[in-house]
Amino acid sequence: MYTHLMSTSERLIESTRELLWERGYVGTSPKAIQQHAGAGQGSMYHHFTGKPDLALAAIRRTAQEMRATAEAALAGDGPAYDRVAAYLLRERDVLRGCPVGRLTMDPDVIADEELRAPVTETLEWLRERLAGIVQEGLDRGEFSGTLDAGEVASAIVATVQGGYVLARATGSPAAFDAGVKGLLALLAPRA
Repeated sequence: MYTHLMSTSERLIESTRELLWERGYVGTSPKAIQQHAGAGQGSMYHHFTGKPDLALAAIRRTAQEMRATAEAALAGDGPAYDRVAAYLLRERDVLRGCPVGRLTMDPDVIADEELRAPVTETLEWLRERLAGIVQEGLDRGEFSGTLDAGEVASAIVATVQGGYVLARATGSPAAFDAGVKGLLALLAPRA
């Protein structure tokens, strides 16, 4: 499944990331990780102290990737609306859902403070990043002065995460797309 150029620890992390996304924490057994990564038990325990340690490395990697992807869409100094639209309209595998958002629905991840921390930090980072961009738009007069940047940022995150849920429930990305289009229509600068 992976190239021989990847180190064993990288294959283990990537396998764990994929399995957590597909199966959740409980459904991701050490044996399944080892089989998916093409690594032996000794290799796994040479690099990681156990499943929780490996899961934490995988969750951190997933969180870093989400931040980098979001930042790529949000970066720049163009109009705030355009930057928010770039984030909302970026290409996604909508039917698979958000790998970070799905972790919030995993009771074993949420119950473990250490595993939950990168998830919480990433979603808070995203909300704060979006709030800063919306505030820039408010300061430049791009948006209605009655908007609250923090509330709008929370609505953006909720729309994306809720859109994933609706798309998965219906088996179609149309619900995600409709939520994004509706939010953009509400945020659109008035001429």
